[in-house]
Amino acid sequence: MSVPLNDTLLAIADPTRRAILERLSRGEARVSDVAAPFAMSLAAVSKHVAVLERARLLRRRRVGREQLLSLRPGPLDDVTRWIVATRTCWSERLDTLDALLHEAASPSPRRRKERT
Repeated sequence: MSVPLNDTLLAIADPTRRAILERLSRGEARVSDVAAPFAMSLAAVSKHVAVLERARLLRRRRVGREQLLSLRPGPLDDVTRWIVATRTCWSERLDTLDALLHEAASPSPRRRKERT
């Protein structure tokens, strides 16, 4: 797994950070507005925001004294591609295993002749 993918997965592993991303999916917001619904300090929310920034999941910009956050969904697309590829690989492997197990469980024509 690549470092950016690891950073993204780490970032979205936390429910608070997922809630922040969900809020930002509705549009740009001030840091204080993003922090409002959480029962934690602004400093604690800022730490979550920093993790999301490192994962490149959000962008911060200053307008005067305010800091505005917006969602950058690109890294989530990378996670989606990784999940789809991994799921496809494992589905193919499990389908192959299923076929082999069914083949092993069903009596072969030679075995049927030997029994009669």
